[in-house]
Amino acid sequence: RNEKQTPMSEIQNTKQYDLEGRTFLFAKNVRSFVRKLPKTIANIEDGKQLINASGSVGANYIEANESFSKKDFIFRIKICRKEAKESKYWLRLVFIENSTELEKEREKLVQEATELTNIFGAIIHKSK
Repeated sequence: RNEKQTPMSEIQNTKQYDLEGRTFLFAKNVRSFVRKLPKTIANIEDGKQLINASGSVGANYIEANESFSKKDFIFRIKICRKEAKESKYWLRLVFIENSTELEKEREKLVQEATELTNIFGAIIHKSK
């Protein structure tokens, strides 16, 4: 089964800013990217880390929105930011051989991880 990747531009062009949907699509697009990577031992291990970190961004955002207190909300958003940063780390670490297509895909995902990091940083700043 070949799942199509949703272009990041589609996410960014929606007038309603849906961070829950955006983090979900980020995790989904990361999974699509990982499936295309060369099957080296390092990529298998790094890919697992990348999948975990990218999924954790959205999962913790959902938890933040269900938090019981402002302190709990800020804590969860800090985890979102940490996991977005970690996703960027693993994205930069995976081996893609000489694939221009995979490199472009990686760059888009790194850009999205960076934007998510900045968004969560702004939420933390405004919540204090």
